[in-house]
Amino acid sequence: MTEYHPLQPFLPENAHVLMLGSFPPAKKRWCMDFFYPNYINDMWRIMGLVFFHDKLHFVDEAQRTFRKTMIVEWLRQTGIALYDTATAVIRTKNTASDKDLEVVERTDVDALLRELPECKAIVVTGQKAADVLTGHYGITQPKVGGYVPFPFEGRIIRLYRMPSSSRAYPMRLEQKAVFYEQMFNELGLL
Repeated sequence: MTEYHPLQPFLPENAHVLMLGSFPPAKKRWCMDFFYPNYINDMWRIMGLVFFHDKLHFVDEAQRTFRKTMIVEWLRQTGIALYDTATAVIRTKNTASDKDLEVVERTDVDALLRELPECKAIVVTGQKAADVLTGHYGITQPKVGGYVPFPFEGRIIRLYRMPSSSRAYPMRLEQKAVFYEQMFNELGLL
């Protein structure tokens, strides 16, 4: 059964970075109605570590959720946009794993970039997202933690490949944060 993306792209006008995952997990795994909604996904812990030196900055441990209002305000101030590389998928094994996602419809990333004239980097947060984007732009896939530049309508965009924030990805949270911190430093957001 084809599943369609349940969220609209989050595109602050001042965004310098567009972060793209693959596709949200099934709603039953959500603890909030926003991106990276699974409580055991570490994206908001990584961001807390990188920007506030506190992995629990965006975490409400008592409620086992994330502080969505705080996250949205911080993303707007920082200039980070969010979406995913697929707008429709089939879950081949009824899991949230990228390897079990069949992309039925890719996101029109070109259209997202046109809405973000200040965007200078796309950050993919998983292998499926990296595969979709490198295939679309016909570019070499960067190594984890690195980037490749590519031209887009008169500007040069960096495509960064970051470690997945999924706990299934074989790297400690603190190690993942080091990669993200380096990238955000390079982009002038830290």
